[in-house]
Formats: sequence, C-alpha cells, structure tokens
Amino acid sequence: MHYAEAKSILSPRNGMNIYRGCTHGCIYCDSRSVCYQMKHDFEDVEVKKNAPQLLEAALRSKRQRCMIGTGAMCDPYQPVEKSERLTRRCLELADRYAFGFTLITKSDLVLRDTDLLKSINKKTKCVVQMTITTFDDALCRVIEPDVCVTSRRAEVLRILRDEGIPTVVWLCPVLPFINDTEENLLGILDLCFGAGVYGILCFGFGVTLREGDREYFYQKLDEHFPGVRQKYIKEFGNCYECISKNNERLMKIFRAECGRHGVLCDTRRIFAYLSEFEDKLSGEQLSLF
Repeated sequence: MHYAEAKSILSPRNGMNIYRGCTHGCIYCDSRSVCYQMKHDFEDVEVKKNAPQLLEAALRSKRQRCMIGTGAMCDPYQPVEKSERLTRRCLELADRYAFGFTLITKSDLVLRDTDLLKSINKKTKCVVQMTITTFDDALCRVIEPDVCVTSRRAEVLRILRDEGIPTVVWLCPVLPFINDTEENLLGILDLCFGAGVYGILCFGFGVTLREGDREYFYQKLDEHFPGVRQKYIKEFGNCYECISKNNERLMKIFRAECGRHGVLCDTRRIFAYLSEFEDKLSGEQLSLF
C-alpha cells in the first residue's frame, strides 16, 4: 500500500476509483492489463488519500444531483478499506449532499456501511452491485482467493435485501473449460433469485484477456488447472474475447430463467436503472446520461 494525491476524482460520467490496484487476487482481473498504465505493482494498492476532499468539492459544484459510482476498476471494499475508510467517507458525503450512490464489490465489508447505504437510499437511490462468477465455494477460493466466497456474498445480498437496499449481480466472467457449465449457471441464478436481486448483468459466457492480464491468468492456470492454458491458446490464440463454446446455450437458459423469476437481465435497462437519479423526497427522477 502507498499513498497518492489525486488531481481529480470524478469521471465525466460521475464514476470514481478511490483505490488503484487490488489484493483480492482474482486470477482473471482485467484491471491488471497494461493499457491502464499502472506504474506500480498491482498488489501495491495506491490509496488516493485526498479522495473525500476532491469528492466534496465536486459534489458542491454540481448543478444537479446525480448518481455517483465506484468499483468499476478496483474494489472499494478491499482489505485496505478496513483501516483507511475512504469508501465510508465518500458515502458520508453522498449522504450529506443527498446524492445517489452505486458500488461494485465482492466483499462482505460492505455490510459495515449498511447505516449509510440505508440513509442514502431513503433520500434517493443506493444500489449495491455484487460480482458472482462461480457457484462452488471451493472453486471460488482458487479463482478469487483473497475475498469472501460465493455463499457469503449471497448471504450479503440477502441481508441487504432485508435492509431494503436494491442489489444487482454481475455474472461475469465465466471461464471457459473451468466453470462454463449449466450446473454453475443454475447454482448462481438460484442464489440470486433467493436474494431478491433487482437485476443480473451477463454479457455472455467467457472472459476477456489482454496484455498484462493474460500473462497472469495463464500463470494461475498452470498452477491450478494443468493443461487448460494450452486449451486457451489453441481455442482463442491472442483474442481479446474468449467466448465459451457453451455461450449460446447458457444465454438461452439465463434469459429464460430470469424471465421466469421476474428478474431483469436486459443490460441496457439495468444500466439505465443504475444511472437514474431518484429524488425520493420530491418524487423526481433524473437520468445521469
């Protein structure tokens, strides 16, 4: 871990990354890719110590309130957050200025901030997005080794449901030759339906690989799944998108099951929901985009 002074915090679409780098150890993480120009080791997490100050200045300058998002690149609830509490401080600001908030995480540490999530959600909208890639906890410990397992994430989703916090699940990536099976899909869906999630994002069954990410992924395949790297090289070469041969069949099952359970699975509609600011005190809804 090391500290840095950021020059700005919000992107043009009101997203932010409070940390840069991650210690969850997920073997497929796209954020390792060279194109992001990270100048430090990925596990040497950069802490943007002035993020709350920058966020407050940005919120105060906004002409209209909107949804603020975090977690698209690096998990806002990785272990360093326990001591640094920057995510919590940013939530406090969103609550104070009555902005909406949405975040993406794999960590049960998000439950620490349930009080703020509920307070924001009373005034506007607060959505927790949780990534789930595999139903089997034993496999989860291999491909996502330093973060809570799937069964615990499902428990977190149920707790948030009971607290009135809407949730969305990212069902990706699903790794060809490893967990691109109907059994895995149905297991994940069962957890999602049981937790009453608002929607499930799935862009297809597969994984994306590029320079930096690919090398690390292949190293971990050799460690844990002997022979699978050779299958990737033969099947996909240097392709960015590595789509499962089972993709078409699994997508049909995915859409049919979501429809049967009344859970949103249309990516455009889910993203529209995540971006739409709701002023619950006045009953207004404003689109972020």
